[in-house]
Amino acid sequence: MTSLSDFIHRFQLQLPEQPTHLANNERNAAVLLPIICKPEPTLLLTQRSHSLRSHAGQIAFPGGAADPEDYSIIATALREAEEEVSIPQDKVQILGQLAPLDSRGGYRVTPVIGLIPPSISFRTNPAEVAKIFEVPLFDALSLPHYQYLDIKYRSRQHRIYFYWHQEQMIWGLTAAILYQLAQQVQKTT
Repeated sequence: MTSLSDFIHRFQLQLPEQPTHLANNERNAAVLLPIICKPEPTLLLTQRSHSLRSHAGQIAFPGGAADPEDYSIIATALREAEEEVSIPQDKVQILGQLAPLDSRGGYRVTPVIGLIPPSISFRTNPAEVAKIFEVPLFDALSLPHYQYLDIKYRSRQHRIYFYWHQEQMIWGLTAAILYQLAQQVQKTT
């Protein structure tokens, strides 16, 4: 893949594969995968605040649990991204979404892909986000950059993905989402 338009074309032509197993989670959540439309496109990631009860300090996409007033899972992703890193909802061009993944915390998490202009000034909500950083999109979409570890948890096999960017280790659900996106767009059309 050599351009953002190539990525968009491949993403929109490939239907996401449905996971082989989904728990019947009733709690929904969504994350926004914000692609910043620079000449060399990037993905915006956050490091969660160290004061949070769960997943403190981990690398994540902006997102969170669905609220009853959210009219869709896309609305959840947009609301959370605005709350966490000040991405104006009207500045996000939604491309689509990936198949949901179940988190160990009991949420069914839907990744929503959105394009944002490079002119946005991000401001973190310090209660939720310690810092933000960007990863080159095409590096994140390179399948050979990922490693994995198979573990047994609660009598089931689980594959945990890892991706290193500079000094940041991206792992767990965030890396699994990136890996899922990379697999989807690497398919031949």
